[in-house]
Amino acid sequence: MLTTRIIPCLDVHRGRVVRGQQFSADKDAGDPIELAVRYNEQSADELVYYDITASAEERGIFQDLVERTADQLFIPLTVGGGIRTAQDMRRMLMAGADKISINTAAVENPDLINDGAEGFGSQCTVLSMDVKRVPQADGSLKWHVFTHGGRRQTDGEAVPWAIEGVERGAGEIVVNSIDADGTLAGYDLELLAAVCAAVDVPVIASGGGGTLDHLFDALDKGNAHAVLAASIFHYEHFTVREVKEYLAAKGIPMRLN
Repeated sequence: MLTTRIIPCLDVHRGRVVRGQQFSADKDAGDPIELAVRYNEQSADELVYYDITASAEERGIFQDLVERTADQLFIPLTVGGGIRTAQDMRRMLMAGADKISINTAAVENPDLINDGAEGFGSQCTVLSMDVKRVPQADGSLKWHVFTHGGRRQTDGEAVPWAIEGVERGAGEIVVNSIDADGTLAGYDLELLAAVCAAVDVPVIASGGGGTLDHLFDALDKGNAHAVLAASIFHYEHFTVREVKEYLAAKGIPMRLN
């Protein structure tokens, strides 16, 4: 049986890890290198590094910081933010990343997903979606995809975009709920379940994890294959080990070594 992954996330702005609510990123959470070392020692299954303002600022990712982070890790590293071309993807892989996460650039140029899958493999190509519930004219709500760090709404909807991303070669989908981000009130389980039912690749839950039960619910009710969290780890509400032991006791397969 495949184990379920616990993935701390480093949202990096100007060389520091930041946290906030609904992508505000207004609180300093620490040094990315120090946090990477902490989570490596706690046996996290992976680490995600997002340069969260690179796309909005129309610049490339800070490669030197990625390199220094990767140097401290013995676990897989996923890197995203400001990656626009296959050459950018290659550069990050050469800098030490194991997977590349694309979001804004994939929406603007969906062929980038194909380029990543064909050039580096689907296992290296992660489609990340920033999703928010948007009121419609008829009073209903739809999950719209946002770009540029949650700043720009698109006409695209989450589930069709996830399906297209997998058809183009994405090997994983990260579902970031803007509504839940930083609230510590729980993941958007309805959104997760909808995306998981639509695709046949691993789906990673992101945004809203505040308690151990929230992480369990994302896996059990949302059907996610992995959970990504930030605040609960950065501010030491729980260690990765505590999360894993709790989930293992609830019957979720975990790598505990």
